Amino acid sequence: MATPEEAPELVDKVVNINRCAKVVKGGRRFSFSSTVVTGDLHGRVGVGMGKAKEVPEAIRKGTEKAHKNMVTIPLRNDTIPHAVIGVSGGGKVMLRPAGPGTGVIAGGGVRAVLEAVGVKNILSKSLGSNNHRAMINATLDGLRQLRSKEQIAAIRNSD
Repeated sequence: MATPEEAPELVDKVVNINRCAKVVKGGRRFSFSSTVVTGDLHGRVGVGMGKAKEVPEAIRKGTEKAHKNMVTIPLRNDTIPHAVIGVSGGGKVMLRPAGPGTGVIAGGGVRAVLEAVGVKNILSKSLGSNNHRAMINATLDGLRQLRSKEQIAAIRNSD
């Protein structure tokens, strides 16, 4: 559970809000789903999806799930340690480290995830679906594949 000191430093970004209609006898009933990205700008990021009859409630639920699903990503200075391709469903995202001053070259959900994790210089390219959730999950898949120099050395020395 998040401590009171930890909560203020988390950054929440609403990536997408989707309206869904259910046709009933008296007309249409609307519900909303939201996709929220949460990060601490220092290597931790989480994604959550929330559904509810009203937008604020859907965002709240998505935020809570994002806080529960936080993962730690190894960073090198203000970029990623090495190039990687993340795949999830139809989404496919290529992430490459970049030099200082490049900025975050990414769009939509990929940008939200990378900014929340604290990456300042990176190149990315969406190679598959342009669906928000597929791209966010593909980005997270790519970030989970990252290994720091120390982790790789430990793996090689263990053999």
